[in-house]
Amino acid sequence: MNQHTPPAQVWPTLRARDARALIDFYVSAFGFTETVVYTGDDGGVAHAELAWPPGGGIMMGQERDEPGNAWSLSPGTFGGYVVTRDAAHTDEVWARAVAAGAKPVAEPYDTDYGSHDCTLLDPEGNHWQFGTYPGHPTG
Repeated sequence: MNQHTPPAQVWPTLRARDARALIDFYVSAFGFTETVVYTGDDGGVAHAELAWPPGGGIMMGQERDEPGNAWSLSPGTFGGYVVTRDAAHTDEVWARAVAAGAKPVAEPYDTDYGSHDCTLLDPEGNHWQFGTYPGHPTG
């Protein structure tokens, strides 16, 4: 079996009021792939990883009251930009997400810096922007 660790990446994290429902939404509406879900003794999602097919992903878990826990993100406070393969992929994510119940914020548009973007809110109020801008070259 040839397994390898993926190259270093940024994996944004968030907490959810209903993590299982939000995972299902991200898979069906946005196109993430469910990689792993660990449940706690209470059956809630303790940790989940969702891969973004072109690369990277997100980590998430169920909101829980843990005194002394340094992880204090509240559900609905996340915002992220996800790079799509091309303009058609941005449009595809937009259409699928709106059909699945995402709240439209900005329908697909072209920016003055050459990106094709759209902006949505998921069912818990997290802010998502999808677009073709991969970031400025670094070298």
